[in-house]
Amino acid sequence: MNVKEVLDDARKVLADSNIEDAPLEAEVLLRDTLKKDRVGLYLALDDELSTEQQNAFRDRLARRLDDEPTAYILGHREFYGRDFLVDASVLVPRPETELLVEKALEIARKHRLFVIAEVGTGCGAVAISLALELPHATVYANDISASALEVARTNSRKHGVSDRVHLLRGDLLDTLPEPVEMVVANLPYVRESDLPRSGPVSREPRLALDGGTDGLDKIRRLCIQAQAVPGSGGYLLLEVGEGQARAVSAFLRGLFPPAEVEVTPDLSGIDRVVSVMLP
Repeated sequence: MNVKEVLDDARKVLADSNIEDAPLEAEVLLRDTLKKDRVGLYLALDDELSTEQQNAFRDRLARRLDDEPTAYILGHREFYGRDFLVDASVLVPRPETELLVEKALEIARKHRLFVIAEVGTGCGAVAISLALELPHATVYANDISASALEVARTNSRKHGVSDRVHLLRGDLLDTLPEPVEMVVANLPYVRESDLPRSGPVSREPRLALDGGTDGLDKIRRLCIQAQAVPGSGGYLLLEVGEGQARAVSAFLRGLFPPAEVEVTPDLSGIDRVVSVMLP
């Protein structure tokens, strides 16, 4: 079979299985199998696949039909213009989380902040992106999962920031070795009742998704801990889910009555990042 035939068949199989964006998914999996970019793939439509290539592609296709996220099959995911290694021990980085990075950079540059902590780092995409964009900053990145920290460590070395991104194992702010000027966090915020039982998201770590009854359990815990964060003028930035920004903002105003709370929407108009300047 040639490339065009294999691609057409894969698109149909994925579409028949109700895989979202089936044409693109098929193309991405085939490009990865053949080690070609998009232009190279379409220039090779008449090329015949070897038996080895056909078998390798069938394996990738079967994994996707079994609800495995494409990022896990490929072993990497782009985030903030850079490539990050991922596996089943970490949440797949989402495009909407790039807003958390952008907001943190805006504040850090404006107020010249140099010591930052990311809570729940997963594959390390946020912490490493901040370190790369802020070359004089020290970034502490923690996670409760030892396997997630191994992925973050590999990514930190890959991007050359292992000397400035300090990985710590622990829960929320318990592991910080010194005062920090900013805390950023993309904590689990999916309501327990909304956790998917099928689809790619169901294959991601439950620990990184489950936010409890209303999705805000860990976010509230972090906010309460942040009351003890030393330093005047520190910042706390939180990614939240759709419809959660108002409740999180009210909770923060209750904890820090004089604080300035700001909500930033993402490109879809969903209130995505809640920022607070700690008094």
